[in-house]
Amino acid sequence: MNQKMGLKLLKGLVFLLLTGLGIFGNVSVFVHYMCNIGESTEKKSVQFILIHVVFTNIIMLLSKGLPRTIATLGLRNFLDDLNCMSVIYLQRVSRGLSICTSSLLTVVQASTISPRASLWRRIKPRSAWRILPLLLFFWILNSFISMNLLNSIRNTSLLGSQFGGSEHYCYFLPGSQKINSIFLTFMAMRDTLSQSVMAVSSGYMVFLLYKHHQHVLYFRNSKFLYKTPAEMKAAHSVLLLMLCFLFFYWTECLISLYLTISSQSNSILVIIQEFLTLGYAILSPFVLIHRAGHLAACWLAHWRERH
Repeated sequence: MNQKMGLKLLKGLVFLLLTGLGIFGNVSVFVHYMCNIGESTEKKSVQFILIHVVFTNIIMLLSKGLPRTIATLGLRNFLDDLNCMSVIYLQRVSRGLSICTSSLLTVVQASTISPRASLWRRIKPRSAWRILPLLLFFWILNSFISMNLLNSIRNTSLLGSQFGGSEHYCYFLPGSQKINSIFLTFMAMRDTLSQSVMAVSSGYMVFLLYKHHQHVLYFRNSKFLYKTPAEMKAAHSVLLLMLCFLFFYWTECLISLYLTISSQSNSILVIIQEFLTLGYAILSPFVLIHRAGHLAACWLAHWRERH
């Protein structure tokens, strides 16, 4: 019993550490991009999208990471029905926003580094403000797709005996199978379309980066000085972000599928799955921090201006 309580406490502390680390990283990147939003009109479109990415990550960590941490540490039934609906609804919406926004990021970055005469260049937003209607559309779309949750989430206090030793703070009521199938179909279509666009855009960026690499080798062999454009460096970071996203997304999906079709319960896989759902939100800001090496300089300059 003591060993079980110890493992539960350790799990809660790990959740708390990772959630806190993720929130700190995302808030740092958010402040950084807000600090530099007026520096370059050329980069504003990508910056707006990255601001939305980290904002979505913060929502995910606050709605998923913190309640999960509190529940794991033993404080159950700390949410009423309304709060349960709000938290689970925000989890589902932020997950969908993460998929859609990541897909948009790859498209805009691919169009930014593409040659002027290419078709990809034509889809590049002429103004950063053209991005905002798309982000608003993503909010409306994912809010609609998650609407079926609003009538099926309840607090576990109503079934205290069933969830007596559980770490869960909310549960799902069985709903109409037909309605659930419709919303699941919408979710599958959204994920399939977003990841298809992400794959095509990422593949095109890899092709352009390969050509750029050959170009760099030519200049080095010719003993010319050549400086890599900032857009190419940004493309490397975006591709790394997409690899992180796809790794966490598909690993979590495969584990979830295995747990669904398996007749045996596996607590270790369940714990791994829970951490994977937060993995991208925790890791992605540090990929961006590595790219934006002058983050500390930005904060220092901002502090000096205020003092």
